[in-house]
Amino acid sequence: MEFSHKPVLLAECLEGLRIRKNGVYVDCTLGGGGHSYEIAKRLGPDGLLIGIDQDDDALAAASARLAEFPWFRAVKANFAELSGVLRSFRLQGADGILFDLGVSSYQLDNKDRGFSYQADAPLDMRMDTSKGETAAELLARISHGELTRILRDYGEERFASQIASAILKAREKAPIETTSALRDIIVSAIPAGYAKREKQHPAKRSFQAIRIAVNNELGVAEEGIQAAIDCLNPGGRVCVISFHSLEDRITKTLFAKASAGCTCPKEFPVCVCGASPTLRVITKKPITATDAELEENPRARSAKLRIAEKL
Repeated sequence: MEFSHKPVLLAECLEGLRIRKNGVYVDCTLGGGGHSYEIAKRLGPDGLLIGIDQDDDALAAASARLAEFPWFRAVKANFAELSGVLRSFRLQGADGILFDLGVSSYQLDNKDRGFSYQADAPLDMRMDTSKGETAAELLARISHGELTRILRDYGEERFASQIASAILKAREKAPIETTSALRDIIVSAIPAGYAKREKQHPAKRSFQAIRIAVNNELGVAEEGIQAAIDCLNPGGRVCVISFHSLEDRITKTLFAKASAGCTCPKEFPVCVCGASPTLRVITKKPITATDAELEENPRARSAKLRIAEKL
């Protein structure tokens, strides 16, 4: 299967990064290389673009796509390891860092990866298939309370408790090892009348929530974005595209904290902590896709881009 990637909010990201031909840039979510290709086109022999991904298929596809650029380097890593990746290139910082959070279209469309409820496949959901716990293994050991929390918080699923009960009951009879088995269990736990009124498949939210838990996506996003803030060179910019409200909230909070500086309680008459701002927020409100982009790429509908600059 071809690893295709239609980059979301591409023009806005390129403008936000303010690319210099001799700068150092990091694409923390390389994917198929859509964003990276356009960044690389704007660099010269004295520049450097590092692409990070933990998916072997993505690394192979992007490396082939960007083979014409000698200033491109692909690295297999989790973007929470950003500072270590930079040190491996003997770099203290970068001039621009990009995140396109969430699962890629390729990962969703490749049924063998187990991300989608639309095809029967082993229940995996790992972005890095070489390590970690699969979705099947997670569901085999998780408690009712923890699973309910995951479905409610990560999927905003109103029937979280009922679905969790159905999953625990089903696993008593047989292991839940395929996407179709999980899909059917979820559907059985949701009132039929409600499911019929929904515009989306009733299993969509639960699959999203379990995927986020398997990959610790929110924890990794917080670590990675904080590392990016710390690693930016003065005047450097970080661009974060998110598709989930919790990811956007993490980005907004980290940006606000770094741009505020002082951490003293509001009731203090004067600052005693001595902290100063390290970041300037460029986007007071997140940038969203234009109508023209939505017509061409419906995946961009929930995308939000936030940009900040290191002081």
